[in-house]
Parts: sequence; C-alpha cells; structure tokens
Amino acid sequence: MYLQRYVLANSGHSVTYPQQGDFLINDRYVFEVGGKNKDFTQIANLPDSFIAADELEYGMGNKIPLYLFGFLY
Repeated sequence: MYLQRYVLANSGHSVTYPQQGDFLINDRYVFEVGGKNKDFTQIANLPDSFIAADELEYGMGNKIPLYLFGFLY
C-alpha cells in the first residue's frame, strides 16, 4: 500500500513510499537513507534494494554515497 505517488519532473520516474525502506522508484528499486553505519536490516531480503548513506566517499555493493544523488538535480 502506497501513501502517495509522485512523478519526478521531466524524468518519467515515479516515487512512492513503501512499507519497507524509505523510497520506492518505478515500483522496483527500494532505497533506505541513513548514515555511514546504516545496514541492510530494514530492507533485508528485498530484491533491488540499496542504501543511500551519508559520509561515504565511494560506494561498495548496494551502498551508495548520498551526495551522488545531488548530481541528479
């Protein structure tokens, strides 16, 4: 069940709030946002799930530095 569905301007991608994780993109990709020590506990066993973490210089595996999302703006 989604609380609200948004469409990112000029991108054609939809963003919703899932029951697990912080954001669901295009009904497929789950993102959890947190600090550098954030782990996959909240999104364990979800396919196509990622952590967007603050205070990271580079990503590893499914953990992406949060600042990289700023380049999408």
